[in-house]
Amino acid sequence: MMQLHIVDETSPLKEVILGTAKSCGPVPTLEQAYDPKSMEHIKAGTYPKEADMVKEMDAFVEVFNKYGVKVYRPEVLENCNQIFARDIAFVIEDKLFHSNILPDREREFVAIHEVLDLIDPNKIMRPPEEVHIEGGDVMPWNDHIFIGTYTAPDYASYITARTNREAVEYIRDMFPHKTVKSFELRKSNTDPRENALHLDCCFQPVGKDKAILHKNGFLVEEEYQYLVDYFGPENIFEIDKEEMYQMFSNVFSISPEVVVSEKHFTRLNNWLRDHGFTVEEIPYAEIAKQEGLLRCSTMPLIRE
Repeated sequence: MMQLHIVDETSPLKEVILGTAKSCGPVPTLEQAYDPKSMEHIKAGTYPKEADMVKEMDAFVEVFNKYGVKVYRPEVLENCNQIFARDIAFVIEDKLFHSNILPDREREFVAIHEVLDLIDPNKIMRPPEEVHIEGGDVMPWNDHIFIGTYTAPDYASYITARTNREAVEYIRDMFPHKTVKSFELRKSNTDPRENALHLDCCFQPVGKDKAILHKNGFLVEEEYQYLVDYFGPENIFEIDKEEMYQMFSNVFSISPEVVVSEKHFTRLNNWLRDHGFTVEEIPYAEIAKQEGLLRCSTMPLIRE
């Protein structure tokens, strides 16, 4: 049996699921798009091509191989976008949570059966129906669990609101010994520069005590300030609206010292190197057009 273990975002990674771009289907119609950034590229005729995205994910696999990480891939479903493994499930401590996602993405979860078969069924949790939650909004960080949410009355009118109030309560009940801290995120169905699709689109810890942060992604200034105070202003890399749009905060840590980043993120990558990180740069700009990047396409199973 696989012993799941995830208590933070950066401890040395042992095993991970990486999504796949194979057979991801034709360019969606505007009605089929889940987020404003995909819509923008569909309209402009610049929606990413499968071959380019497969190449980008292959480069990610090479980095994992270099660091001895075991990589699982989902079973390829025909004409199905399976890139964003983080949406369908996530691990906290020794439990895997099956996200309640958009109903037509349910088969994406079934496609990771190779991994599910290795896990004690009692450790696979399916939240009750009223709990809406996706892995991009969930960040275990030692004695904390940070959760991105949107709880305004117009929640249902946003395709970009993925994690609700019930989800925060559910995680709180599951982990009473941890501090579960939620953050109201800015949502827009139409403007990708004003939309934090998930918490990891405007915040992510790196190393042992640092974080990438985008102030405008947060609706409540005190909640943003909580993170500034928690990590300390000197440990924060603040990104602007354009950098958030490019997904600067959606890098991925293989260990406290090693960060996988997009090769065009020059300002961030230089800052990381200045702070002693090894930065593994790969091309991921095509995948970014779907409002997801490196963290979104991974689902860590075991960290040391």
